Amino acid sequence: ANRGAMEMGGKSIGLNIDLPTEEPPNPYVNIRLNFRYFFIRKVMFTKYSVAHVIFPGGFGTLDELFEVLTLVQTQKARPFPIILVERDYWEGLAGWLYSRVLAAGNILPRDMELFRVMDDPEEIVDLIDESSRGEREARGTPS
Repeated sequence: ANRGAMEMGGKSIGLNIDLPTEEPPNPYVNIRLNFRYFFIRKVMFTKYSVAHVIFPGGFGTLDELFEVLTLVQTQKARPFPIILVERDYWEGLAGWLYSRVLAAGNILPRDMELFRVMDDPEEIVDLIDESSRGEREARGTPS
């Protein structure tokens, strides 16, 4: 995503966390911000995002996913697309949320609509464009 944004002349922003085992910074960013604490980094992710596109990852990725789902669910953040990329990776989690968490009454059926599991890059871009356009129109901001 960062590479594509940079190659198309757009802003590509990297929000890095200072960890001893963290990978080196992404070379495809033109604005790089470093954070010492996870919670501040997650606030920045959410505050300025028009979408969250989440790729397979570990505990940190799951932490960020559930943080943003909770913020949107509780209306502490405005709704925007939350997209899980790579159906084969995420369908087990989505199935578990449906069969266990929803079935136990710990979330509502509408909460399962807070995210989408998608594979097609063009469909992902279309969803983000549509959502962004709607948000700009609601604010009266030109495209």
